[in-house]
Amino acid sequence: MYTVERSTTIDAPPGRVYQQVADFHSWRNWSPWEGLDPDLRRTYSGPETGRGAVYEWEGNRKAGAGRMEITEATEPASVSIDLRFLKPFKAQNETVFHIRPVGSGSHVTWTMTGRRTLVTKIMGIFKSMDAMIGPDFERGLASLKSTVERSTTA
Repeated sequence: MYTVERSTTIDAPPGRVYQQVADFHSWRNWSPWEGLDPDLRRTYSGPETGRGAVYEWEGNRKAGAGRMEITEATEPASVSIDLRFLKPFKAQNETVFHIRPVGSGSHVTWTMTGRRTLVTKIMGIFKSMDAMIGPDFERGLASLKSTVERSTTA
């Protein structure tokens, strides 16, 4: 198993952060992977937000293809996602966002856990999963912070 985890503090109440995370349509505002393919094909199904919401994507070599489904959503504290990569390699991961109040803001932790497959073991020879994915989480959290803080002042 491997785990990648990053955290940040956002100057907004947990409910505002939760709205961005629990609605896959909102991920276009802050996800670190949105810019990988300008022609990315997105499909949404299930409820608009929360448990059962599904987001599928297919794009170029950088974006790959995959599927996310919210398996648990407890407003405004957490969102759990079943993340499945289909291309360029197959993998299944659990992704969890924990959002807790800190003063007048929120502390957000983004965690991804997955099994070490043959592909991830080979990739791990050159670079750990934390070193590969961690910077994406850092960019995503910085963008989430900016997006949410802008929305509270607008």
